[in-house]
Amino acid sequence: MAADEATKTEPRRIRVRLIAGIVVVILAGVGLWLWHTAGRESTDDAQIDGHITPIAARVGGTVAVVDVHDNEQVHKGDRLLQIDQRDYQLAVEQARAALADAEANAQALNVGVPITSTTTQGDVSTAGAAVNAARSAVTAAEHAVDAAKARYAAAQANERARLADATKAEKDLDRLSGLIKKDEISQQHYDAAVAAATAARAGHDAAVSDAAAARAAVTVSESQLTQAKAGRVKAEADYASAKSGTQQVAVDQARVKAAEARVEQAKAALAQAELNLAYTTVVAPTDGVVSKKSVEPGQVIQAGQPLLAVVPLEDVWVTANFKETQLDHMRPGQRATISVDALDGRTFEGHVDSIAAATGARFSLLPPENATGNYVKVVQRVPVKIVLEKGQDPQRLLRPGMSVEPTVYTK
Repeated sequence: MAADEATKTEPRRIRVRLIAGIVVVILAGVGLWLWHTAGRESTDDAQIDGHITPIAARVGGTVAVVDVHDNEQVHKGDRLLQIDQRDYQLAVEQARAALADAEANAQALNVGVPITSTTTQGDVSTAGAAVNAARSAVTAAEHAVDAAKARYAAAQANERARLADATKAEKDLDRLSGLIKKDEISQQHYDAAVAAATAARAGHDAAVSDAAAARAAVTVSESQLTQAKAGRVKAEADYASAKSGTQQVAVDQARVKAAEARVEQAKAALAQAELNLAYTTVVAPTDGVVSKKSVEPGQVIQAGQPLLAVVPLEDVWVTANFKETQLDHMRPGQRATISVDALDGRTFEGHVDSIAAATGARFSLLPPENATGNYVKVVQRVPVKIVLEKGQDPQRLLRPGMSVEPTVYTK
């Protein structure tokens, strides 16, 4: 009986030990899993991101040559396509001709201005001196007229005085003539009266002549004054004409400035025409792979029309959309691993570069309006930029848009 009881108890003990072992293994696995996953956050809402450079022509025209094909590797400066240059070459030649014409016109005006300015300044100086001389001549003539009139007045006064003396001497002689006949006066007395009357008449005649001469001098002085005034008027007119020449110089100088401005305009037009000619050659702005090509030879394109895109594969990163509840301990600089679906789960090393300033919903075309209608709380996702460490993808296998699963180690 004891042997039978021992035989029945042994399998039960084995089962208990087996169950206990399984429980220990499960607990160890759970502990190992918790230890392994503690301090890390991962998501499958992530993809490779990169720069996509759209290529558009800056001028319109007919496409003459397309040098690239879809998915072709190009380098910075390589020609992508060529637009027919003939129209733009003609525009450059026209702009050069317009510039030459403007420069010739400005040069011709510049040559004439210094000569006109020098001549005008000399004319103004000469005319100013002539005006001053004419004004001085008028002043002198006015003084001469005043002096001549004063002399004429003195001569008239002297003539009247001499006339009075001669009249008195004639009357005295008439009285003495009657007395000499009666022998009431001496002959000597009578002769003296005759001599006095003769002298008085001669003095009067001389005074008349002096007055006539003084009158003629007044006429001459007034004529000279009239001439001096006429000369002053002419000198002032000449001075005004010379001054108007300075205004003409100012006008000529303004014309020169306008011509120089037209030269600058022509230079700008030529520079723009040369730029447009250069824009007919479309080159790659960076190293990359040609994608989304939609241009063919013979196609007429417009300025700004998208033609193709260049994707630089040497500079890619990961944009991972983590739940907002996963960002509590996530910080820039933390280590991350990235598993790429297209490469059979190949893992790349990287680190957190930055965390977006808003959730992805805020950047959507129609952001949610939580203040209207019924509200249902939804866990939001925030884009996190993860930068790959250098030198892990020499063959450029990572392409923008590929799905990845990043894991960020937050501890």
